[in-house]
Amino acid sequence: MHNHIRALRKAQGLTQADLAEAMGVSRNTINSIEVGRYVPSLPLAMRLARFFGKPVEEVFDDTAS
Repeated sequence: MHNHIRALRKAQGLTQADLAEAMGVSRNTINSIEVGRYVPSLPLAMRLARFFGKPVEEVFDDTAS
């Protein structure tokens, strides 16, 4: 599943560690989500979208590219 976490995070000047702390997860989890190795749980995906002020559909894209 493709996502826009890295771009959204960088646009706000946040490090992976900053975002991880805000989400209550490890930096490794954020890294794994950004590179597509890990698809977050629905609650975490919703928290991430809410954090960035975006609908979850704008943060995560499940269509093939």
